[in-house]
Amino acid sequence: MNLVSLPDIEAARHRFDDPAVVRETPIESNRSLSAFAGAEVSLKMEHLQRTGSFKTRGAYNKLAQASGQEGIERAVAASAGNHAQGVALAASEVGLESTIVMPTDAPQTKIDATRGYGARVELHGNHFPAAMERARELAEESGTLFVHAYDDPAIIAGQGTLGLEIYEAMADLDTVIVPIGGGGLISGIAAALAELDPGVRVIGVQATGAATVPDSLRKGAPQSVASPKTIADGIATGGVSERTLAHIEEHVDTVLTVSDEEITMALLVLLERSKQLVEGAGAASVAALLSEDLDVEGETVVALLCGGNIDMSMLRTVLTHALVGREQLLRLRVRITDRPGRMAEISGLMSEHGANISRVRHDRAVDELDVGEAYLVFEVLTSGTEHAAQITASVEEAGYEVTRMN
Repeated sequence: MNLVSLPDIEAARHRFDDPAVVRETPIESNRSLSAFAGAEVSLKMEHLQRTGSFKTRGAYNKLAQASGQEGIERAVAASAGNHAQGVALAASEVGLESTIVMPTDAPQTKIDATRGYGARVELHGNHFPAAMERARELAEESGTLFVHAYDDPAIIAGQGTLGLEIYEAMADLDTVIVPIGGGGLISGIAAALAELDPGVRVIGVQATGAATVPDSLRKGAPQSVASPKTIADGIATGGVSERTLAHIEEHVDTVLTVSDEEITMALLVLLERSKQLVEGAGAASVAALLSEDLDVEGETVVALLCGGNIDMSMLRTVLTHALVGREQLLRLRVRITDRPGRMAEISGLMSEHGANISRVRHDRAVDELDVGEAYLVFEVLTSGTEHAAQITASVEEAGYEVTRMN
């Protein structure tokens, strides 16, 4: 199998003749991450691409070439969201119709955005492999071109233009950290850097609940996960191809996995310290940087933020989880004798410490309670660990039995 080469990637960049479709995204240094890692860390802001992810690069490279072929009238693709938007925009720009098959659980924001770029969206199956199977069926129709999310040399070459941009912008580059779903992105970037500067280390990152590359590398053949489970839906493809695995084996130095907990914390760090809102897949590279499994001390590092299309319900889930972890969202269960004034008394104790009570639940029907007893369950907003401890202690000192529920 022939691997994508630097001339393929350079040719793809020459096709990017309209910055309204594909733009060169900025690279910004980051003090907080640099201090944490003991390195010079910069972020490649690909989430600022028009469609919110890198996917437009590969899709436009593929369709710009296909648009001149006789008989091609429509593009078909399967995607959980980002590839969908890339294909929809690219198809519209080159004058082709497009149909995108998305899983039924795809975020509504990505469905709406895909339609907004001109595609017809068909929802099918509850995970990516099922959507892929349906897209393959549609692609058998006359005049239809199937646009794979990653298993295509033109797609890989288009994504590889990111490698050119990183190399040209960064002097003395040591390490690039790249999220992996199906492997098209890291294949292209690694192929570019392998020829431009073989000394640059390329690190791949997968979400633990969708990690197929480590097993594939061990067994020497693509392995799959039937139902990937991760908040990073953009890299939850469930597998890689022989083509992308071959690129990874040839050009990628290390592949790490990160948990959803680590991705959540990376999302929060990017929000608080960098003022960047990205999706789970986009934060995977930073999650690896923050983990104990990657040592980049003293190096010049670029972490790729590959996508920013986070669903608002997922953002709420992530923020709630982070607040609980920092004890800024506290749930206390207080055992009381069920008499008038108890709720007011406990609320008063909390208010003396500046606590903001967001919710209270009164539970009487609990087996372990004695007759005439009840539980009050308070959801309290705090400023952090010390404040939470003060609030809890004040209620306990008043003679109440208190249980921390999170």
